[in-house]
Amino acid sequence: MRRSHSPIRYVAIAVLAVAVVGASGCRWFKKDNALYAQSPESRPLEVPPDLDQPRTDGAMALPQTGGSATQSATVAAASSNVAFTVAGERDAVFARVGQALAGIEGVVVNSQSQALGTYEVSDAGSQFLVRVGAGQGGATVSAVDPRGVAASGAGPERVIAALRAALAN
Repeated sequence: MRRSHSPIRYVAIAVLAVAVVGASGCRWFKKDNALYAQSPESRPLEVPPDLDQPRTDGAMALPQTGGSATQSATVAAASSNVAFTVAGERDAVFARVGQALAGIEGVVVNSQSQALGTYEVSDAGSQFLVRVGAGQGGATVSAVDPRGVAASGAGPERVIAALRAALAN
């Protein structure tokens, strides 16, 4: 009897040989370095050479003199025109400020927030917030613009001056 050698048999043997070589071939490329044997979290951090030392570019730069003291004095003087302190609790002063704002001619209270301690006020074409906050020795009444910076201009200064006079009683 003669044996039949079919091409399927040769293909099956070739596929089996490739699978055996492929499965065992991973050991041929094994890295023996101990750093690669560790988990990725415990491997040492690789830092590029230019990042392993602190920057020293601005280490000896000297600050400019004169400008900062003048600017802070100007800001303090401007903010004193639009802020003052009243003796009393914040909520009580907030109610008194609301009554005083209603009595100032030309002032329109657009909205108010007891929780935030603010009144949105329009006067002389400008819109700003009158904020009542808790401070040392009482409550602080101030005029701020929508960004939260001390408001400037004739309108806020006039309203704060009228509030200062009304709450002084």
